[in-house]
Amino acid sequence: LQRMLSMAVEVDRSPTCSSRKIADDIFLFILHIPQRSQREALLNTMESQLLRCRLLELLFQHSCDVPTASSMSLDKILYFLSHSSVLPQFQDATATWQRWDEMLQYLSLLLLSYQSVKLAFPLAEHLRASVSDRMDLIAQKAKPRLQDSDDISQLDIQLKMNNFINRMQKTLGQPFPPQIQEKLFMLQ
Repeated sequence: LQRMLSMAVEVDRSPTCSSRKIADDIFLFILHIPQRSQREALLNTMESQLLRCRLLELLFQHSCDVPTASSMSLDKILYFLSHSSVLPQFQDATATWQRWDEMLQYLSLLLLSYQSVKLAFPLAEHLRASVSDRMDLIAQKAKPRLQDSDDISQLDIQLKMNNFINRMQKTLGQPFPPQIQEKLFMLQ
């Protein structure tokens, strides 16, 4: 399945459009996966970083009281940190801290996927371009264009993280379980 999804993203002239269409089609399926381990298995084994990024973006958009129309960026990830909540569909018999833990896991995964698509590795920098155009971009050593919303400061990050931690403290109390503390540190 993962190989087929990855190829479906790549065969189009515009991988971004393909990933959006595919993500829109399978998003409701993900919302109805009953167990966290099954959701994580699907998202962690996804070969297409672009598709995983889009699916996680949809997931967080769905969990926000006021969704944002801005394009995917580091600023949007900070928006999700401030405005998203634990999805009601995922509130099964698990403890409250485990739902927050899952949310942190998905935020970290979204950040890693976005970095792979937009910011990081030389080959992956051009995942939004078609396979044929990607080779030309790599040969030219072209750098991806960063958006203004990708230029965030340490202060922005610190303020959003503090607000997020305060929200969690109201729900979970102190001290946080070790898994939560570790994920908060990694995310920051």
